[in-house]
Amino acid sequence: MKRADFPQPVRDLIAELKQLPGVGPRSAERIAVWLLQNPKANPQQIAKALCDADERIEACPVCGFFATAEGCDVCNDAGREDHCLCVVEQATDVLPIERSGAFRGRYHCLGGKLSPLDRITPEDLRIAQLLRRLEAMEEQVEVILALGSDVEGEATANYLADLLRQRSCRLTRIAQGLPAGGGLEHADELTLMRALQGRRAL
Repeated sequence: MKRADFPQPVRDLIAELKQLPGVGPRSAERIAVWLLQNPKANPQQIAKALCDADERIEACPVCGFFATAEGCDVCNDAGREDHCLCVVEQATDVLPIERSGAFRGRYHCLGGKLSPLDRITPEDLRIAQLLRRLEAMEEQVEVILALGSDVEGEATANYLADLLRQRSCRLTRIAQGLPAGGGLEHADELTLMRALQGRRAL
């Protein structure tokens, strides 16, 4: 006797959903069934929104953030400070910084971080575009490296620091250490070391 399974269209949908980050086989199955059976689900509208985003959204050629044919909201904002340039790994890293309300400058998204094991080299990142932007800027700029503290993020930060020290820009890096509300007993050695190294006068 043949074992019962989902029809082929449902299996195809599950296979596509499994490719999404953080979605395993069981989650993909639950999402697929919910989309097909729940009266509140609107799969046509989801498909339309996805196709619309795929057609209209592109990377800003200047900063690498999300843009449309009308341009990028960050680059089009005349109220931003041109003398501060925050370098991040991915376009999605811009949003937490924006939500903090602590930064009003410009951004540059690298599109990743150096990772020899994954064969990601400086040529694969938007480093050449960063250097061209700095050359085109007339006033001295502060370049803030807001990169991750993992091994690849550190390697990328060190590589950029070596490149940018040769240029007329002020180079800084975001502070790293204890999170707000965190206690010392929950901090690892590396976090504590960074917190001590980044201490400031009161």
